[in-house]
Amino acid sequence: MFNNSGKGRRTSAVDNGFAVFQNGNNGRNKERPSVPSSAAPAASALHFRGAMDNSTYPDDEDSDTDSEEESDVSGSDGEDTSWISWFCGLRGNEFFCEVDDEYIHDEFNLSGLSTQVPYYDYALDLILDVESPNDDLFTEEQNEIVESAAEMLYGLIHVRYILTSKGMNAMLEKCKNVDFGRCPRTYCSGQPCLPMGQSDVSRTSTVKIYCPKCEDIYYPRSKYQGNIDGAYFGTTFPHLFLMTYPQVKPAKPTQSYVPRIFGFKLHKSAR
Repeated sequence: MFNNSGKGRRTSAVDNGFAVFQNGNNGRNKERPSVPSSAAPAASALHFRGAMDNSTYPDDEDSDTDSEEESDVSGSDGEDTSWISWFCGLRGNEFFCEVDDEYIHDEFNLSGLSTQVPYYDYALDLILDVESPNDDLFTEEQNEIVESAAEMLYGLIHVRYILTSKGMNAMLEKCKNVDFGRCPRTYCSGQPCLPMGQSDVSRTSTVKIYCPKCEDIYYPRSKYQGNIDGAYFGTTFPHLFLMTYPQVKPAKPTQSYVPRIFGFKLHKSAR
């Protein structure tokens, strides 16, 4: 299905409308509906334009052009990486942490997701790098459908994982590295921010960054990050994170901008 540094990704043989393959977790054979070859590729639920926000995003903070390949992965060429590492290394996915395989293998943690994600079983196998001897039988169109479903599934798993102790710790390290960007407000003095969504429902709004100093939200500076679904970070994370690590929470800003004309403060009624 998908090749990353020479490593084949999970696909399954299609036989009379059903794909029979080995389950990587418990060894039982399962029958699953095949991905229809005539179906249009599912629109990626991870990255989407901010039509729901009716807004445009500022230019990327770096000077990279749009023509650069977005699927570049950090690391040496030819290095064999997992799907999760590959995905989190994509340009624009810097906000995501790597979810432990252990967490994903626990079916309890994935409760209810099978009804939300199309081609759930294929997508889960792709995320977990479950190998198959029939990796090349899917068409490019079918691969795109499953890859899009895998992105959506990972996002829905991610929003749950970052509320666990391991997930919080992983996000703490990213916060220390300022992976989520800084507050654009001048009087916040470059305060590191946290990612969050304005809704817990998928495809409602794009991800924003929350400043714990001024307690306001902003668009990410990168337009690639700005196209990520906010539901993959949720409305709870930044606030629970600051309660878990109170030492990270900064003091509120003591300064605020005062409008002036020729050095005189404007009266409130004139603003």
